[in-house]
Amino acid sequence: MDRKPAIIIRKIRKSSHHGTHGGSWKVAYADFVTAMMAFFLLLWLVTMVSPEKRARIAHYFKYFSLFEKSGTSFMQYQERVTPLTKDSQSILSSVRGLTDRNANEFRTSLRRQIEEKLSDIKDQIMVDVFEGGVRIQLVDKNGKEMFEIGSAQPTPLAERILKVVTDNIKNIPNRVAIEGHTDALSYRSSSYTNWELSTERALSARKVMEKYGLNPDRISRVAGYADTVPLIADNPLDPRNRRISIILLFPPKNTLEINPAKKLTAGG
Repeated sequence: MDRKPAIIIRKIRKSSHHGTHGGSWKVAYADFVTAMMAFFLLLWLVTMVSPEKRARIAHYFKYFSLFEKSGTSFMQYQERVTPLTKDSQSILSSVRGLTDRNANEFRTSLRRQIEEKLSDIKDQIMVDVFEGGVRIQLVDKNGKEMFEIGSAQPTPLAERILKVVTDNIKNIPNRVAIEGHTDALSYRSSSYTNWELSTERALSARKVMEKYGLNPDRISRVAGYADTVPLIADNPLDPRNRRISIILLFPPKNTLEINPAKKLTAGG
């Protein structure tokens, strides 16, 4: 009787262990490298963008709404929808600081703040641009003094003005100089003169500005000039000669030596 050949069935089971011979890690690694490339490319592009555009981009995303502006490119209409508002100007100033190129823009912005917040005493605040920086002068007026007569104690009027000025300059990285000036009315005593008075008033102004947020590390100098640099030269006793000058210094080449008497102006 013939024997039928045996049928052999071979089962091959796929191993569930990938070990070092699998390829999935390569895909994950490739994704990681791609993501890192994109990240460093983004960093490089950001460094290549001008400070103005960075400020505009920051302003754009601060007020961006997915539901209102979805699908709209920032590049399509950046000039039209993202003008340099007060917030973005603050961002821009903190990035690049104040220079002779944007000094007039800052001067205009500060004058606007003075008009809005100090309209009743705006004639006692003068802002001018000169070769060393932007100078903000707080001048006396009969009946509206910045300091008590013969004293270094700031009046509430001076506190108001110094707060507004500090709010507008505390986020700008430029160095700051504070100068005190008096009129030509002299003291009878030789132990205390206009030199001491002008210096102490400048120091008092510094303390008030630091109280309202000015970083002390930004102070370049505090000095008193007595009556040697009058604002109204033809009338040494004019009350406007009693003043505090706050100077935002242009960076570095123009900050070493500044002649406070140069280009003084009584205009606002």
